[in-house]
Amino acid sequence: MNILIVGGGEMAYFLSRSFISKGYAVTIINRHADQCTQLARKLRATVVFGDGSLPQILEDAGAYLADAVLAVTSQDQKNLVICQIAQMKFNIPQTIALVNDPENEAVFRKLGIQAISTTRILSNVIEQKTGFDEIVNLIPIEEGKINVTEVALNEDSSILGKSMSELALPENALVACIIRENSAIVPHGNTRLERHDKLIVMTVPENHGAVLRLLTNE
Repeated sequence: MNILIVGGGEMAYFLSRSFISKGYAVTIINRHADQCTQLARKLRATVVFGDGSLPQILEDAGAYLADAVLAVTSQDQKNLVICQIAQMKFNIPQTIALVNDPENEAVFRKLGIQAISTTRILSNVIEQKTGFDEIVNLIPIEEGKINVTEVALNEDSSILGKSMSELALPENALVACIIRENSAIVPHGNTRLERHDKLIVMTVPENHGAVLRLLTNE
């Protein structure tokens, strides 16, 4: 897979290092000469000096051969332009833009650009993790439309011994799986919860907090 990353700094470096470790070919476009020099020294990647929002620079970097482009500059408008050019001119199948201002996220998606807001992700993680020591994993799916959470039941849990039918989970919430002694159980209505069970819970954002409070006594 050929990955084209537009932007610089530590994010471009760590993204590139991760992709390279998986065997992907990585090209980085950066408009700062000193950063280009540092990236070229540290990575086995092609580094192109220039403004990645310009079609000619993207073409010089091999955009026609790219399978995905990641626009991770510090300017939301520039990231949007990069992804739009990548889609419309170079037909790159996957475009992802970093959104620094979370209020721009919906606009990007309406324009057909997959947007990732680190601000929103960090905010959600802090909100969901605060006060919930039993929550050991949180994965957003479909750009945050669904959350998959792993909740460990402790000795003080008020739902121990209850059957699934007694939980009274809100609508659009589901315990999809129970991990018990390294075995996976697909629960049914009469499945009872035991100490040290780990519940794999699927929720929508609107009821995520309520479900966690129900399962963790918070």
